[in-house]
Amino acid sequence: MSDLSFPLTPLEKKAKTHAILCTTGFLILLPIGVLVARYTRTFTNRWWSAHWVIQLVISGPVIFAGWALGHQTADTLNMGHFIDAHQKTGLALLVLYVVQAVLGILVHFFKFPSLFRGRRPPQNYLHVFLGLVIFILAAFQVHYGLYTEWNLVLGGLHKIPQSAKNAWLALITIFWALYIIGLALVPRQMRQERAATVEKNHNDHLPLRDSQRTSVE
Repeated sequence: MSDLSFPLTPLEKKAKTHAILCTTGFLILLPIGVLVARYTRTFTNRWWSAHWVIQLVISGPVIFAGWALGHQTADTLNMGHFIDAHQKTGLALLVLYVVQAVLGILVHFFKFPSLFRGRRPPQNYLHVFLGLVIFILAAFQVHYGLYTEWNLVLGGLHKIPQSAKNAWLALITIFWALYIIGLALVPRQMRQERAATVEKNHNDHLPLRDSQRTSVE
């Protein structure tokens, strides 16, 4: 992150590591988990395993480590916490990430009734919507960190290289391009879900076999 001959200060190094970890967690790992679910769920029942491993086991430690470094940087600078836009957005992202993880677990393991017959429960749509909100907010957060917070807080001793800004734009563009393309699989997903619902309803209304009646009695 330098166009000068002398190295980054220890504080700049900590801030840089914070930025790299949070960008990796929110703009690389979480989007990969989203795209894995979007592209594989209509072809294999094992998509969930890959999805939750990426979103929780891999992304979680990276995100929390990056957030902790940001908190430590604010301490070192005696800035206080959750005062400026970057700090407030960072807290909001962490809370939303935890809420999204809990919601994902509830959606998968607890099948709540739908408001409309034959439709997906509203929490399923909320999970998708919240995931996109997190990505949009994270994109803003990283942009703000690159273009504003670094110079504002650290004094602009070393400038952010253009390559970092280009990488931000590339990550945003690639994710949205792949996500929009993946929406072509939604009709296939809906057909599969409707077929599964019909089969389940059919099986629920099948009469008990004699052996089953005997066992029940």
